[in-house]
Parts: sequence; C-alpha cells; structure tokens
Amino acid sequence: MEKVLFVSSDSHAGVPKELWSEYLDGRFHDLLPKLKEDNEIYPTAIFLIGTKSRATQLPEVAEAHTNGYHGLHDAKLRLADMDREGVAAELIYHGDFRLGDMFHNNTNDKFSLDAWHAGSSAWNRWAGDNFSSARDRFLPVGTIGPCIDMEATVAELQWIADHGFVGTYAPGYMTHPDLPPLFDEYWEPFWSTCEELGLALVVHAGFGWEQGTAFPYLKRIYTQAAEAAGSTDRESLLAHADAVGPEGLEFFHEFSSSPRPRRAMWQLMLNGVFDRHPRLKLLLTEVRADWIPATLHHLDKVYEENRVDLPALKRPSEYWHSNCLAGASFIHKAEVAMRHEIGIDTIAFGRDYPHPEGTWPNTKEWLRDAFGGVPEDEIRLMLGENAVRFLGLDRDRLVAIADKIGLPIAQITGDRTPLADELLASFDARGGYLKPAEGEARLPIVDDMVRKDILAAAGRP
Repeated sequence: MEKVLFVSSDSHAGVPKELWSEYLDGRFHDLLPKLKEDNEIYPTAIFLIGTKSRATQLPEVAEAHTNGYHGLHDAKLRLADMDREGVAAELIYHGDFRLGDMFHNNTNDKFSLDAWHAGSSAWNRWAGDNFSSARDRFLPVGTIGPCIDMEATVAELQWIADHGFVGTYAPGYMTHPDLPPLFDEYWEPFWSTCEELGLALVVHAGFGWEQGTAFPYLKRIYTQAAEAAGSTDRESLLAHADAVGPEGLEFFHEFSSSPRPRRAMWQLMLNGVFDRHPRLKLLLTEVRADWIPATLHHLDKVYEENRVDLPALKRPSEYWHSNCLAGASFIHKAEVAMRHEIGIDTIAFGRDYPHPEGTWPNTKEWLRDAFGGVPEDEIRLMLGENAVRFLGLDRDRLVAIADKIGLPIAQITGDRTPLADELLASFDARGGYLKPAEGEARLPIVDDMVRKDILAAAGRP
C-alpha cells in the first residue's frame, strides 16, 4: 500500500460547558456554579505557566490553538483535521485545560465521590453520543470513577464497550484514600470484565495523584497574578505572569513528568494479573518511552530476587511484549533511536490532538524528521499496525480509509530536507523532541516504589 495506515494513540476531547447540565445527573447541578468558577481559574493558570516559562509558538501553531481547538468537541472539525494529517483513526481521552472536566479529573478541586462518579459517567455519555458518527475512526476511551461500588463500575465498563469504546482509564488515574492498590483482589471483577469485553486499560500522563492535590496550586498561581495585576481581567493577568512563584512551576513539572504512572505496569506484572488474565492489555500513553528498557531490566532483576514471594509466572519484560503498548505521544528523537530496545512491536505514535504540546498542526513534518532513515516496515508498525493488532481494530476498513486520506509513505521517507531551525526549536519547546533519553536516571525512585509494593502485596509493613 502506498499510503500509511496511521492510527494515533493519543488525542483529547471535552464536553462544552453549555452541555454540562444536559449530561450531568441533576442531583449534582448545584455544584455547577463552583465547577464553572474553577474552570476559569484552571485554564488561566495553565496559560500563566506557559507565559511565565516564556513558551513561544510559531504563528501557525498559535493560530491553530486560538481558533482550531474546537475539534475538542466538534466531531466534524476533528475529522477534518484527521484527514488533513492523514490519520485514519485516533484514540480519544478526556482532559483539556480549555474546557476542564466534571469532577473526575485530577486537576479538579476536591468533590464528593458521588459527584466524581456522576461526572465520569457524563463524559462517557457525551463521548458516546458525540463520536457515534464515525465509530471506525473515533476510538474513545472511557473515563474512570472512584470505583467504590464494583457492581456499578462493571456496569459502566459494559456500557462503554456496548457503545464502541476501545478501552478505559485504569483505576487510580485519580486516587482517594479508600482506593486499594491494583494488586488487591478487589480488582479481579474489573480485570475479568475488561478482558472479556476487549477493553484495553489506559494509563495516561497525570496518573496516580490524589483527588484535589493539583487544584490549590492552580488557584495559587491565579491568585498571585491577580494580586499583582489588581484585576482578574485575562490580559492583565497574563501581563503579570512574572508574579507566579516557583512552587507552582515546580509542582506542575513533577505533575507532568513523575514516574507515578509507571507503577500500574509493575503492579499488574509482578502480582500475576496478566497470568490470571492473559488477554488483558495495558497502554501507557504520554508518559514517554525512553525509560522502558532500563526499567524492565531492573524489574526483571527484582523479580528474580523475589520470585519465591511473587505470584507472577514470567519476567516483567515478557509481559511487556505480550500485554503492553507504549503510546509514544509526540515521539522523541531519542525514542526513535531506542525503538528496538523498547520493542519495535510495542510502540504506537500519538499526536496528542489538539493539545499545544502535541504535533498538530505540524504532524507531517514531525513524522518526516523523526522517522528519517527508519525502514518503511518499522514506520508502518509504529504508525498504525501495532495499534490495530493491539486493540483488535478492523484493519480492512481502516486500510480503505487510509487509501483515501492517508499520507504517502514517500512523504515520510522520501524528503530528507532538514527542518527549519525555527520549527525544530518549536518541536523541542512544546514536546521535548530533542530531550536526551532518561535511561536509568529515575531508577532509584522506581526501585523504592517497587519494593514498597512488593512488601505491601505480601502484607508486610
């Protein structure tokens, strides 16, 4: 096939605020004024962080994110952008600072667990309706509630599977004190249901923070700028971004780059979940992939040291190849160089549409530069074939779509003209494109978490 079958492993969508009352259970409508107030603070604080860090955008990127982000909720606009960038199908997650979410995101303030459950269900109902027009191309992933009622949680999993969703966020994206660790037997009905229904588990960036942790930092950032400006006018706030203190920037750097999301992987691996549920799939997305080889090597060593006490029947590196996929959102130069160490059959490219840090609207140029010199068969695996196999998608149908709107392989492999310095700098500034590989740098943190999990699973303090 001349065209490339491109299935993006990462994009986002949000419910327009004017539809919140339509999809949210009426029992929680009294919380909407507070939620809308919070969702003025949240996006402004994120813009202040960007302004404070002097992040700049190319004119076409600035324009796209001023006017074109409406693809977050407009299915027709999203489909047009997919066609423009040659994307046959794309996974869709919740979460974008320009719209916010209804109680179920870890950037929300603290609300009741019942409100969290209602907000999560509301996003799922909206996504089921909003993306029903092209189920073969729109691949929504369900949000996750507090999971305090397993019968209700399983019913929600059945609902999203019945409505064409391809996966669900793994429990623990946002946590609360009563949430058991993923190696607890409490989760067996969850794993069984996902395996039976073919729902992949998704761990996305931001995973693992307790409900309400981030919002005080967002509010502090907003308040610091407002006090300096003497106003809450948006332009005045942004003009006083220098008033934002370092603690907010430091928190959100840790929030976005913490190793916490990796924890779900080894909790499932080391505690035999993939042995009991061999068809269960785990997708790690927007958490980079350059740490994977060193971490798997370390986990294998820990496994050999403790295998008498661990229920797992295989080494973690074996589960990686049989049950896992790295959603390499805006894949980095270092990750392309490491593709065989990571596993060429375990990588799926994601463009993170329509987030400012992602590849849109420059995905074609990003692919051309990132995959320069990479064999065609390997490009095809990472751009689509791995995702099709992993998620059990209808390949024949997607090939037919790719034949119409896909990128010719020559557009990726044929033009070796170097990117303009300005564009390369933009890629690096917004997505860390040139950042060196992490390698073993965070293994001490990982090792501490792993050993605590082993002790906890064995019931030892």
